[in-house]
Amino acid sequence: MLNPAQLDHLTAGELRQLVQELTLHLARQDHELHWRQTKIDKLTHELAIHKRWRFGVKAEHWPVAQARLFEETADADIAAMESELEELSAVAIPTEKRQPKRAPLPPELPRTEIIHEPESTTCACGCNLKRIGEEIAEKLDYTPGVFTVERHIRGKWVCAQCETLVQAPVPAHVIDKGIPTAGLLAQVLIAKYLDHLPLYRQERIFERAGLAIPRSTLAQWVGRCGVALQPVVDALKAEMLAREILHADETPVAMLNPGAGKTQRAYLWAYCTGAFDPIKAVVYDFADSRAGKHAQEFLGDWRGTLVCDDYSGYKALLADGVTEAGCMAHARRKFFDLHVNHQSQIAGEALEFFGQLYGVEREVAELDDEARWRLRQEKAKPILDLLYRWLTTHRQQVHNGSSIAKAIDYSLKRWAALSHYVNHAHVPIDNNWVENRIRPIAIGRSNWLFAGSLRAGQRAAAVMSLIQSAKLNGIDPLVYLKDVLNRLPTQPASKVAELLPHRWRPEIAPH
Repeated sequence: MLNPAQLDHLTAGELRQLVQELTLHLARQDHELHWRQTKIDKLTHELAIHKRWRFGVKAEHWPVAQARLFEETADADIAAMESELEELSAVAIPTEKRQPKRAPLPPELPRTEIIHEPESTTCACGCNLKRIGEEIAEKLDYTPGVFTVERHIRGKWVCAQCETLVQAPVPAHVIDKGIPTAGLLAQVLIAKYLDHLPLYRQERIFERAGLAIPRSTLAQWVGRCGVALQPVVDALKAEMLAREILHADETPVAMLNPGAGKTQRAYLWAYCTGAFDPIKAVVYDFADSRAGKHAQEFLGDWRGTLVCDDYSGYKALLADGVTEAGCMAHARRKFFDLHVNHQSQIAGEALEFFGQLYGVEREVAELDDEARWRLRQEKAKPILDLLYRWLTTHRQQVHNGSSIAKAIDYSLKRWAALSHYVNHAHVPIDNNWVENRIRPIAIGRSNWLFAGSLRAGQRAAAVMSLIQSAKLNGIDPLVYLKDVLNRLPTQPASKVAELLPHRWRPEIAPH
């Protein structure tokens, strides 16, 4: 900012430029304030609705298990919204009731002391500091089956001459002033989103380990961790959308509608980098329907090759510059079902062609792009040409509307997409790569019963994106999440990409 004396020496042109810059700066600030206030209003309204659902809805409307899942989901949603509001607003958020004083951790739990002292015990005035006491904060840690307590001891040092008090800073934690360590938080997230254990079951497991943690507390931890991990998921999505080839698929998930007291069908969409891409990443997106707009909103301006099935929801993307690569496994499945169920001879002949194509893919799986392209041209392309002629010939010989006619029509209608891979070495033959990424989610549905809310589904999608991406990169998800949650509070926003699973390196503690 210029002082009045400097302003006196500015020319008319410089003053006009300064006014323009200040006007733009004020406009940006106004836009930022408007965005923040709009977001705060939206979150405040959503928070009020969730609190009304949580504390006003009668639990008897649902079976016991569903009621428990609803309560823990609502608690997690409320904690997540309060955490977001705290970040957006400089003032503290009033709570509806006073928080109860936390009970001390059981004295019988094993304890590990972690000492935090100032780097120097020499005062700025030159005198030696004198230790006059300490502050102790206890954090609850957990390894499967065993609770332990970390005692963080911060010594107090004072200078006798100038009375300066010196203390090591409070270690940063994902949940400020909370009792859980990053290890305990990671365990809760892994149990919920990888092992599919609802929080009320975890509550019982912890009770057997020596300390019953209420599921309402566990839900608050989950909600706050979901907010804290979101920047990492956003960075993972941005990096994935920079790749040329992506896979996409979706699977239905039941979602609770608290106002109606029943569930509705929602969808978990899965997007991942190509099967031959050196970067291994998967990002899930939870939406309240299967409408194609969700894929459009997720992919945004991305334009590349999308490996997908024949679902109509992707058609708008394909019409807007996205290149389609089909799934040969879907085409093969049409004939496989006919052969298994009806012993169709024609379907059996088709399966012979598909088997030869997949035989080539087994040969090229470990080759580089150039060698893969050359072998596909040499071996796969002639088989594709024969298959196409076989399909067109037999289509003229079967009755319209028959099952075999429908199977043949599926392949002929999508032939350009199905055969796209043969001329592009980095494009896979099918969409099985992403189907394998979505299979753990489908298995977990039997334990979920439902997603408690749209926000809960989106939080689950975000955490599962990091867990499954860690697994893709050969990393233990528990070790990864524990380290990321430890580093997040002090990680600069510009370096969040260092925490992505394919770039992550465990932080080495100083000796």
